[in-house]
This record gives sequence, C-alpha cells and structure tokens, in this order.
Amino acid sequence: MNIEHYTYRVTWSAEDAEHLGLCAEFPSLSWLAKTPEKALTGIRQVVADVVTDMIAHQEDIPIPLADRTYSGEFRVRIPPELHRRLALAAQEQQVSLNRLVSAKLAA
Repeated sequence: MNIEHYTYRVTWSAEDAEHLGLCAEFPSLSWLAKTPEKALTGIRQVVADVVTDMIAHQEDIPIPLADRTYSGEFRVRIPPELHRRLALAAQEQQVSLNRLVSAKLAA
C-alpha cells in the first residue's frame, strides 16, 4: 500500500494553537505541530505506522480516494416540491434535469 496516495490536509487548530495534520481515509488520526510542514510529516508517519500495523494484523486497509473509481452516479432524495421546481427550471432553460442539478452542484 502506497501511503503517498492518501489524501492529506493541514489546517490551523485555534483550540490547540498549532497546525493540524489530517488524512481523509483515516478520520480518527491527526497530528499537531508548530509548522504546517511538521504537521504534514507527522500525519504521514502516523498513517504509515497504522498501515504497517494493519498489514501485520491482516486488517483491511482503506483504499486511497485517489485510487478509487467513481461511476458519476449517486442517488439523492429530495422533497417532491423541490423536484417539481427543479424540473420546471430545467424545462425553462431547455436542459435536462440531470444537467441542471449537476451545474448547481458544481457551482
């Protein structure tokens, strides 16, 4: 497993007054440091250690988001009145409902 493919993020933690390193695929892990560079280095090391431990215990390792495939489809339930309003807006704009909703999500 290549830990380089995981999704890392560094943000400021006002509560801790330090930079916070995070990994999207391992939401329970974090690393605090004085600089963003050290926060990134720290979280990457924690992830490496956890993955090594998971391999040793034959546990399932999360697939990096970057390595996953996506179909481009997902379902969402909305109230009938909103569905009606969106369908009307799509008709007025002479586009499909799918195209209208996709554009709204991307905005």
